[in-house]
Amino acid sequence: MASLLDFVNNELTAKKDFPVFGAGDTITVYYEIKEGEKTRTQFFKGVVIQRRGTGATETFTIRKMSGAVGVERIFPINMPALQKIELNQRGKVRRARIFYFRDLTGKKAKIKERRR
Repeated sequence: MASLLDFVNNELTAKKDFPVFGAGDTITVYYEIKEGEKTRTQFFKGVVIQRRGTGATETFTIRKMSGAVGVERIFPINMPALQKIELNQRGKVRRARIFYFRDLTGKKAKIKERRR
């Protein structure tokens, strides 16, 4: 049964070519929004808090500051409305899930850039 699920996940899900990113990276996600019969593209730029899951059920969480309020959004990696993901900056963090980032303010909330 597990091999059947793996086959369906690998063969029948549409593969999109997204850059490799992880926790601490700053990315911009472009996705489609349908309003009635019209569709438009909206973007969400922020820091990746976590990547979770594998295969077809993989998701990632992005956090941005909107004024003084923190906004988080969870995106499935296989969401049909995702158009593209831009990698703006690689972040140097030592954790795979940086939930402590929610409590930081000011200069402490700045993530250092990882050099190649």
